[in-house]
Amino acid sequence: MHTEKTLDQLQLNPTTPERARELGQLGYMQWLGGLPAHADYEAEAVKAYLMAMDFIDTDPTIAVFCALLRRSLRRPLQPLDLALPKPARRGGARARRRSL
Repeated sequence: MHTEKTLDQLQLNPTTPERARELGQLGYMQWLGGLPAHADYEAEAVKAYLMAMDFIDTDPTIAVFCALLRRSLRRPLQPLDLALPKPARRGGARARRRSL
C-alpha cells in the first residue's frame, strides 16, 4: 500500500527535467521513510522497482525513483545524491490545477 501511494503521487507531468529529479528524489525519501523498521531493504527495493518499472518510459519522476532504487542496490554501497528542493515559487494552486 505504501509503495502504491508513492507511485501514484509520482505520476505527474513535471515542467522541467530538474523538477522531475527533485520530485523523484522526494518520492524515494518518502518511500524510504515509510518502510517499517524491521523491513528487509533489499527485498522492499526490488518489490518497489518491479511495481514501478512499467512507468519508467512514461513518467520521468518514476524514472528518477527507479534509478535511485537501482543505485541503492549496487555493490559496493555508495552514498546516494539526495537533496531537498531549493525553495522557489512554482505557481501555487494555479500551477497545480494546470498540471492535472
